[in-house]
Amino acid sequence: MFKNNVDLVIIGAGIIGLATANEIIKTKKNIKILLVEKSSEVASQQSGHNSGVIHSGIYYKPGSFKAKFCVEGRASMTEFCEKNDIPVWTCGKLIVATDKSDVERIDNLYQRGTANKVEGLKVLTPEETKEIEPHVMCLKALHAPKTGIVDYVKVTEVYADKFKSIGGEISLNTEVLGAKIQNKKLIIHTNKGDIETNKVINCAGLHSDRIAKIFGYDADLKIIPFRGEYYTLKKEKEYLVKGLIYPVPNPELPFLGVHFTQTMKGFVEAGPNAVLATKREGYRKRDFSLKDSFETFTYKGFWKLLKKDWQTGLWEINRSFRKSAFLKSLRLLIPEIEKNDL
Repeated sequence: MFKNNVDLVIIGAGIIGLATANEIIKTKKNIKILLVEKSSEVASQQSGHNSGVIHSGIYYKPGSFKAKFCVEGRASMTEFCEKNDIPVWTCGKLIVATDKSDVERIDNLYQRGTANKVEGLKVLTPEETKEIEPHVMCLKALHAPKTGIVDYVKVTEVYADKFKSIGGEISLNTEVLGAKIQNKKLIIHTNKGDIETNKVINCAGLHSDRIAKIFGYDADLKIIPFRGEYYTLKKEKEYLVKGLIYPVPNPELPFLGVHFTQTMKGFVEAGPNAVLATKREGYRKRDFSLKDSFETFTYKGFWKLLKKDWQTGLWEINRSFRKSAFLKSLRLLIPEIEKNDL
C-alpha cells in the first residue's frame, strides 16, 4: 500500500513521468513523491511502443522549444545512457530525396538543422549517399551522424530504479478515478484508495486530456489516437540497412513517413505508417473501445483534421491493410526490397 499523504503526486510511469520525478527528487530535499501508474509495469504505453530513435533536432522551427529540447535532449540522453551502462548506438540517419520536389526540402532541412545547431549535418550526392547506405536510391540526401537509437524501456527502468533508490515511491496498477479539494488539500481518488497531496503533475500520455479534466482543466482538447504499424526485415535481408533511412517528410503532416530503423533489439523495422486507431491503447487492428471511438468521432477537432487530410487518411488505411501498398513506400527508399523480404 502506498503512502496516502505526500507532497507531490506524479501521474504516469512513462519516460516523461519518471524523468520528471527524478529531476524533482534530486533538487528538492526531503520531498515525498508518489508516482502512480495504472499499468502493471513502467513504460507500458508510448514509451514502450516507438522506434527507439534519439532524434537530433532537424525538423523543428528554429528558436522553438521543440528544437531546443530535441538538440539538448539528444546530447543529454546519450550521456545518460553512457553513464548508466545502457546500450546506445549513434548510428546516424539519412533523409533521402527520391523525387524533384524533395530536393529543395533537403536544402531547407539542412538550413533549419544548422540554425538549430545540429552537429555534423551534411548534404550528400547520390554517390556519397551510397558510401553510407549502399542500397539507397536518391537524388540527394541529408546525413545526420549524431542521430542514435536506444531501448527506451530500458531507459525508463533505470529512471525508476534511480527514483526509488533516493526515496521515491512508485505504485503500479493504480488508476486515478477522480479528485477534489478538501481543507486546502488535494484528494486524489484511486482504485487503491485516496491520496492526500499538495501538488500533482500530469504525465499520463495517452490519457493526459482525461486526467486534466478530472482536475478541472478542460481546454476542449482531446487525444486522437493513431497507431503506427511496422514490418520487420527478414534476417537474411538486414544487410540492406546500415543505420536509419528516412524519406523527406511532408511539411503539412505531423508524421515523418515510413522509414527503415535499426533497433537495439537486433532487428530492422520498416515503418511505421500512421493509421487512425479505434482505441487509445490499441496496438492491434482488432483492438476497439466504444468509449474511445465515441470521443474521437464526436470531437470537432477530429472532423477538422479529416476535412484537411482525408486523402492521406485513406492512403494510410490502404497501407495498413495492403502489404503491397506498404512495400511501395519502402521501395522509394530501397528499390530492391521485395514483398517476401518483410
